[in-house]
Amino acid sequence: LSGTDGLEYTIQLFYVFSLTVGCMLYTIHNTFDDIQNKLVADLGCGCGVLSVGAAVLDAGLCVGFDIDEYALDIFKGNVEDFELSNIDTVQCDVCSIGSSYAKKFDTVIMNPPFGTKHNQGIDMQFLRTAISMASTAVYSLHKTSTRDHIQKKANDWKVKMEVIAELRYDLPASYKFHKKKSVDIQVDFIRFTPT
Repeated sequence: LSGTDGLEYTIQLFYVFSLTVGCMLYTIHNTFDDIQNKLVADLGCGCGVLSVGAAVLDAGLCVGFDIDEYALDIFKGNVEDFELSNIDTVQCDVCSIGSSYAKKFDTVIMNPPFGTKHNQGIDMQFLRTAISMASTAVYSLHKTSTRDHIQKKANDWKVKMEVIAELRYDLPASYKFHKKKSVDIQVDFIRFTPT
């Protein structure tokens, strides 16, 4: 898949490495049966790594949502490379998605911005939007250090939160504001379902 290497963004578009994505999608598909023939949304889809994976696993339709036009152009190129027809995109601010998409998707998958530095709290805005859009389940990655806060929000929003896996991956520096060459990130892979 093509990505956005070397480009500067004010939006944090972090890569999730292929092994992590593969494990996520394998679990969603094989353990929970929440991809095949399902209507899937990918919030903050970037270049489409999760979306393309879901489409390859026979999602009925996967729709990627992102604000970044350039990332969506790369996404569309990736879709063409894989010759997929069960995939589409919507360019929008995920945090501004209204009630028109409420419960319209079976499954929502996402690797949201972590909500640190310049966009504090955006991870919770993405999660709130995802929960409103999904009729069955939301699958998301969040920094392990925020687990207690996310559990409190899940309780407030009356959704069940289940940490499926604790992951670690090396996040390479890709923006000018990154001070280190890479950072080892501890991340929770979480499933949210209605109670």
